[in-house]
Amino acid sequence: MRSFLTRITTLTPIAVGLALGMVAAGVLAVVGGSYACAVVRDQLAPQKITFPQNQAQGLFPDLKQYAGQTVDNGAKAKAYADKFINRHLQEVAGGQTYAQVSTKALAAPDDQKLAAQKATLFQGETLRGLLLSVWGWSVVATIATIGGILLIVLGAILAGLPLTALALGRERKLVAA
Repeated sequence: MRSFLTRITTLTPIAVGLALGMVAAGVLAVVGGSYACAVVRDQLAPQKITFPQNQAQGLFPDLKQYAGQTVDNGAKAKAYADKFINRHLQEVAGGQTYAQVSTKALAAPDDQKLAAQKATLFQGETLRGLLLSVWGWSVVATIATIGGILLIVLGAILAGLPLTALALGRERKLVAA
């Protein structure tokens, strides 16, 4: 035990410096994660995308927890994209994708029904993709925040160990004198 304390004490300035660096990196990660969450919210809120109030208005049963809510965070953006828009897109052209409908529309340029389906699928897939990107950035923000908190806690613990060992060593020297 004494050998361990001696080693930590001799490396105190380096260990504390590295630990404080971890704390600083953690603070930056938390600030960055919080900023990213705020940007997600600030970009979504003005769009005023809202889930329907109830099933009669088109709300799917597995989205009840979002009934009437505005899409203002990553989780809601993902739910709206995957469980609302995507389901409606499946109904546009019998489950065909934009690429499939677009190919048919190019082959039949006078077919108004195909042109309308192509436009609807393009717009829906674009909105869906944007919402899923927002969700992805919200996940990155959450990971950065959690990682930052862990770095702060770990850095504080690692800074405290050599300082405690140093304090115990000084205390022992004073008692021995």
